[in-house]
Amino acid sequence: MASAVSLAASPSPLAAYTSPARTLRHGHAALPPARGPRSPALRAVSGNRRGASAVVHAVQGQDTTIQVPDVTKATWQSLVMESELPVLVEFWASWCGPCKMIDPIVGKLSKEYEGKLKCYKLNTDENPDIASQYGVRSIPTMMMFKNGEKKDAVIGAVPESTLITCVEKFTER
Repeated sequence: MASAVSLAASPSPLAAYTSPARTLRHGHAALPPARGPRSPALRAVSGNRRGASAVVHAVQGQDTTIQVPDVTKATWQSLVMESELPVLVEFWASWCGPCKMIDPIVGKLSKEYEGKLKCYKLNTDENPDIASQYGVRSIPTMMMFKNGEKKDAVIGAVPESTLITCVEKFTER
């Protein structure tokens, strides 16, 4: 019991933030107040309107990801099964964080292999029948199709090199 008393008596660095006055309704401690200089961008966003719009435009200008076209149940046969080129299909969902990480990589590959590979995205929430037909149990899943047949699959947010290795097996560079 003596150790408990000595722990209680020692000042905690969070003591100022976990006092009853600083405790939120559900028993969680409030965060300490922000300290230090604020960045100019943060000042612009929180300050005047002119600075805020300048920051927003700068961020929008940096978005250079290549949009991968969607494939659906209605277009699956013509775009994937009847394609003369190998096809990489990314099975994804809008709520999936790792899918958002892999999407720019698939977009980059579609640009690098233009004329040698087709890339599409299939939303598994909107097209569950196709996802289950090919045994997709985890997203993101990238599948390679060639001559209307599933050839390979890569599951998860993998490094770009892993997808390149998969693509290289079925394309001519």
